[in-house]
Amino acid sequence: MALEDSTDTSSAGVCVVSRRTVQPSRSGEATSAVELKGETVHLTPWDLQMLTVDYIQKGVLLPNPPTGDGDGRERLVGSLASSFARALGRFYPFAGRLAVEERQGTVTVSLRCTGEGAEFVHAVAPGITVADVAASTYVPRVVWSFFPLDGLVGADAAAGSRPVLAAQVTELADGVFVAMSLSHGVADGTAFWHLFNTWSEMSRTGADAEISTPPPVLERWFPDACPVPIPLPFAKLDDIVRRFECPPVQECFFHFSAERVKNLKARANAEAAGAGAGSAPISSL
Repeated sequence: MALEDSTDTSSAGVCVVSRRTVQPSRSGEATSAVELKGETVHLTPWDLQMLTVDYIQKGVLLPNPPTGDGDGRERLVGSLASSFARALGRFYPFAGRLAVEERQGTVTVSLRCTGEGAEFVHAVAPGITVADVAASTYVPRVVWSFFPLDGLVGADAAAGSRPVLAAQVTELADGVFVAMSLSHGVADGTAFWHLFNTWSEMSRTGADAEISTPPPVLERWFPDACPVPIPLPFAKLDDIVRRFECPPVQECFFHFSAERVKNLKARANAEAAGAGAGSAPISSL
């Protein structure tokens, strides 16, 4: 892992402490990932259409771990970076870079398994509490500062040799926000959470422990008679993305307590039984 810079103040009270490039760890590599080293992964029609949309961005909000002093927090961040590198070993293509070839009025975009690495950011936001994020009706704007590649679309990574994957650990006043951004052009939501869960389990179990999360399926499927790589009918990459300014909007989220879910389930089953429809009992899901 190479430390690239440190101490950079960003917006909304979030200060970036360090920014590093994390290469895949050999201890986490799966056989299928090893075979892809140096290879080119061609993108499917479904991958290519996602180059025009934002990165997938999700995160988890956690209570403050019992790390104690500042050295303990540094160890926590170091441990998360190390387990992130091991998880990246299983998802080796995500350590690569998108490559563009413009030829004869067409554009092709592929993922090259260069192993250059993913971005890992450590940030602090001492003025922000867990309640500021979780108890607010609307998603606070500061949340977007928890994601290192916020605002990028997949084509931006291809044009600027940016990473297709990045993670950020932000220390709050009384908690930690662990976020990840992944290009929608190289993975879907299922693959995103597969990687996130792999990282989580590797972080919990330690460096040499076996994990129960299965390795990813990295092979892509193309329809019969589909050219590989697929030439896009554009003269240059910039022509693919239509950029426009969206009007400001607010997002909100809600959650149900276990007791509320239990009551809703009982009410729904009672109403279904009263209707005499003979339907199966409704589960909590």
